Amino acid sequence: MSARFRRVLVVDDERFFRDAIQDVLSAAGLECILAADGPEALELAEEPSIGAVVLDVRLPGPDGLEVLRRLRQMRPHLPVIMLSAHQDQAYVLEALRNGACDYLAKPLHEEELVLAVRRALEGFDHAATSDKLRDRLAHLQQSVARLGALARDDAHIEAVHAGLAEAVAEVLAADKTSLMLLNGDGSELRVAAATGRKLEPAEFTPVPVGEGVAGLALARSEPLLVTEVSDDERFAGRDTQDRYRTHSFAVVPIVAGDRALGVLCATDARQDGLLDAEDLALLRILAEQAAQVLSVAEVTAALAAAAANPPAPQPESEVSLGGLTAPLVDDDASDEGELARAVCEAVVAEVEPARVLAGALGAVGPALGASSAAVFLRDPAGELAREAEWCDEGGGDRVRLALGAGLTGTVLETGRPVVTDDPSADPRFQAGVDTPVSERPGPFMCLPLVFRGKTLGVFRAFPAAAGQASPRVGEVLGAALSAAVRNVLLYRSLVESIEEVARVRREARDPSA
Repeated sequence: MSARFRRVLVVDDERFFRDAIQDVLSAAGLECILAADGPEALELAEEPSIGAVVLDVRLPGPDGLEVLRRLRQMRPHLPVIMLSAHQDQAYVLEALRNGACDYLAKPLHEEELVLAVRRALEGFDHAATSDKLRDRLAHLQQSVARLGALARDDAHIEAVHAGLAEAVAEVLAADKTSLMLLNGDGSELRVAAATGRKLEPAEFTPVPVGEGVAGLALARSEPLLVTEVSDDERFAGRDTQDRYRTHSFAVVPIVAGDRALGVLCATDARQDGLLDAEDLALLRILAEQAAQVLSVAEVTAALAAAAANPPAPQPESEVSLGGLTAPLVDDDASDEGELARAVCEAVVAEVEPARVLAGALGAVGPALGASSAAVFLRDPAGELAREAEWCDEGGGDRVRLALGAGLTGTVLETGRPVVTDDPSADPRFQAGVDTPVSERPGPFMCLPLVFRGKTLGVFRAFPAAAGQASPRVGEVLGAALSAAVRNVLLYRSLVESIEEVARVRREARDPSA
């Protein structure tokens, strides 16, 4: 239990009960603040360290029910335990309907009192932790949205770099952060942006890959959380210059597909100087977003350069998005590049999975002239479940699909796209699978969604007219949407990690929980 929320406000007009409750709770290690009436209680309840209230139903002036209502208005999440005599049952029921978390009958049983108060404090502490996490994720969302806007402007690449370092500082509440990117030959990490440092980025000494905390994290391609670098056997004999207030670090590689781009680093947390597993999970989300932001910036710059200096037609070229490469097999690549960039822009504009996919599909569906566009992922039940969908008025795809059936199953099994104006001419076609809910056959696009070499799902769209999609479009779009799905899956796994950290903390504080 957090020490910030150990104090209990005890409100009773009878001094005997106030003192008796204080004696019992103090013996259990809980600090109490006493109030004899409603106005005094409401004033004291403004103190942030109050984590629970023990409130008598019957008070002079505003009674306990009125005090409860005002407490709920002031601090909606503050748990309130009502005290009542046997004859006050109607008041107790009204109090419970108005948000009281528990009630105790007088005369009080000491163990019951302690258990009820501890339960209330634990609940409040958990709610405060959840609120803090939501706030941090909201900061992350806002930061990523700003970075996405910058990434779409090729004149602001340095602002993108600075924004990434500032986002780390904001989300992790760290005084010193940096974005380090690989040099041209991939042998060194150079600081592209930093916060909390006196030096300009160009004045920092490059770090060879495999050396130092940042170089080791990149060489191993794994996030590193270091509580005290001098005590960490991974850095035995390495340089640990006293450049920081603490020696607690979090370093996460930035990887787009199979391509390493650099690392995000944070140290000197503002609260107690130490970074923990929750901080590392948030930094991993930021690093994944950084990969997408940097990829969008690369595509933006490439499209701007191509527009300024059109190259001679080539028999084959390619576009790389988020580390996934797709071939462009003719000289009319601008539409495909713009479509892919639209997907990447949607990805970097959001963090929360539902909004990431909604934004991506909202860009793709209209561009394809489709009645619907949907993402399906494998689920534990052994089927393809629709994860997200965009649909035109009257359109819509199916909710669930059997694995291995129809053209859709073929795409899932082979990892190769199917783009056709007449799917019913293919012997693998199954009307109950390869059509939307309207069951009207027509042009069909089904693309594999690949994550770490595995096909985890498919994207399906039903263009309204023939010729609105091509295999070339499918290759580019599949790469971009796979990057979006990768973001979604990583975000979910990291939020689960954060929740697991919170659960372990709660159990460590109270093993009986």
